[in-house]
Amino acid sequence: MLAAFRHDVHKFTGESHANARETFAGVPVNDTVPSGADSDGAALSRPQDVQEQTVPTHTNHYRLSLLTGKTAYDSSESSAIESDIRDLVAIDQAETAHEQWLGSAVASVFNESAYHPYTSLKYHTLLVAALLDNYRAGAEFSDLRLIVDSAGEVVPFRTVFDGDRFALRLDESADGNPSTRLGTHPWRSWASVWRRLTEHPLDTDRNKYDMTLDANLRRIQSWSTALQYLEEYADWRPDSPRTTDQLESWV
Repeated sequence: MLAAFRHDVHKFTGESHANARETFAGVPVNDTVPSGADSDGAALSRPQDVQEQTVPTHTNHYRLSLLTGKTAYDSSESSAIESDIRDLVAIDQAETAHEQWLGSAVASVFNESAYHPYTSLKYHTLLVAALLDNYRAGAEFSDLRLIVDSAGEVVPFRTVFDGDRFALRLDESADGNPSTRLGTHPWRSWASVWRRLTEHPLDTDRNKYDMTLDANLRRIQSWSTALQYLEEYADWRPDSPRTTDQLESWV
């Protein structure tokens, strides 16, 4: 499972996959993920046949925020970012790595593909880990569901998002929780899967911020982009340190 969390370290370092280093922070990195989990995870977030800049003014692995349109990278924090990357990559216990990736801020700074800068390396990696763990247990992609769990209810490797209101995982069994099937094959299907959930975890009847969030999640196709957007938006709610007036101007 550690291979899933270390397979795209070359995107942290700005190297191409073909020329990626074999070790980083004293551990082996950039290995192929078994069972096709990496390619399936990539297919959830970006078209595999588009190998050209979709944002002509942005050509690197620093993620663009779908919420602000700005890069998530702060050059004044480059030393801290490098240190945080080393700490994240060097974790040698797979379950601990999964927990740290779920809460990682530094992994959110980078995109999955420079050709698709709104994608998120953090959530691509978590999706790959969830797929790999399910495949290792004998499941096929068509068996899997997106499942809504309570906040803090983390299932090792299978939880792909853990917020302060709910968590999301990929698994075969929903155990009675709100869920829906992913489909027959991996593709950019976030919006359609989100719409099909048997019960939604947002208050779209009374909360205008949840209404806005839900409306946008129903338009985003890329899985890693949607999960990253969900994380960022949570920081902009009225109970965040930012003021309501600022929030209203942003959304």
